[in-house]
Amino acid sequence: MGPVALFDKSFLQSLTVDEAVWFDHFFLPVICPIFFVETLADLTKQQRAGSSRTPQDEVRILADKSPVMSAAPSVHHMQLCIANLMGHDAPHLGQVPLAGGRPVRSKDGKPGVVFENSPEAESFARWQRGQFYEVERDAASSWRAMLSSLNLPEVAQRMRVLGITPQNCKTVNDAYGLVTGLVHSQAAPDEQIALLFAFVHVPFHLRGLIYQRWESVGFPPLARYAPFAAHVLAVELFFQIALAANLISAERASNRADIAYLFYLPFSHIFVSGDKLHRRCAPAFMARTQDFLWGPDLKAALSNINQSLSSASEADRQQGLHKLAPRPPGDESNLVVAMWNKHAPRHSESLPLDMHLTPDAERKLVEHLKAFSEAPTAPEVAAIPSDELESVAIERLVPPKRGSWWIIPKSVADKERNRE
Repeated sequence: MGPVALFDKSFLQSLTVDEAVWFDHFFLPVICPIFFVETLADLTKQQRAGSSRTPQDEVRILADKSPVMSAAPSVHHMQLCIANLMGHDAPHLGQVPLAGGRPVRSKDGKPGVVFENSPEAESFARWQRGQFYEVERDAASSWRAMLSSLNLPEVAQRMRVLGITPQNCKTVNDAYGLVTGLVHSQAAPDEQIALLFAFVHVPFHLRGLIYQRWESVGFPPLARYAPFAAHVLAVELFFQIALAANLISAERASNRADIAYLFYLPFSHIFVSGDKLHRRCAPAFMARTQDFLWGPDLKAALSNINQSLSSASEADRQQGLHKLAPRPPGDESNLVVAMWNKHAPRHSESLPLDMHLTPDAERKLVEHLKAFSEAPTAPEVAAIPSDELESVAIERLVPPKRGSWWIIPKSVADKERNRE
């Protein structure tokens, strides 16, 4: 498993199915809710003149490329923001926030968490079969509404109170400097929290509690008190400032959704996109240890890997990706290799090239994993810190083969098929 990679819809659309397989294999892709919403939004589009593809066809094609092996659907940024304001730590770099974990205890009493197949993963699997549920379209509509339903006059007035004047911003870096200066200061906490409530749609019954918690410790800078909430506020204010200063076009409606990808930057080693807005704005919000990758550059690197491994024999292919290519082939002239060496060096060096299990050992391992995943819920385990858990299991809906490549060994797929 390589670097944690946030990606946008434009990047995935640019890939072939085979290139998407290698992206899924060599990275831990973050499926953020914005990608899910954008994908569903395609269902409402009109069929392009002269095209034989329906909107449903376009979504099915994108679902065929969506990561399934190590992808991690992230919790919505609004939920994370509210939790952070209520005193919960936000995940750090390389820690993708997952939803739906079920606390369990194994037969020998050890605590753990089972993450069952996410609703997003099940949706993508259905979309590949051309099945689209109205409830998903309704969910996407409500998420889009949350992104666009802002009281802009109120936002503008509160920005003026904070001394933010977009007209003085000449560059993206100017806008970034304004918002980061604000969340690192103790200036006008009432206005800061009011803006955050407006952007994040914090439930009314929680607003008083959140304000009181912050007040009780003397209103330290929001960036220190609730770092993820401060990041969300900074991105939102940055977007409003950049619009007012004509640094971002107000003509392109999709810019509102595009900027929302930046909420998920703190968890990711890299952000890959083919969108010019992301190319201009994302680097300002990224640490020196993170990388923004231009989509066409990473696509070319994945294409080169696909070509270099295409000479593998059918017997080698049938052993699955982990045996065929446990790490990216080539040297640092390939962007995938360079990202592995930078963001996952220890994993790259220590990954075993070959590991054999006897049939009996394999059977016992499968039985152990199955028993753990099916263990009854143990509510008391939810109070145990994550770093004290013995095991974490994440279920996946993984097809045996995708494009030209066997994702799991053909022999394993055949065994499963025979059991059915």
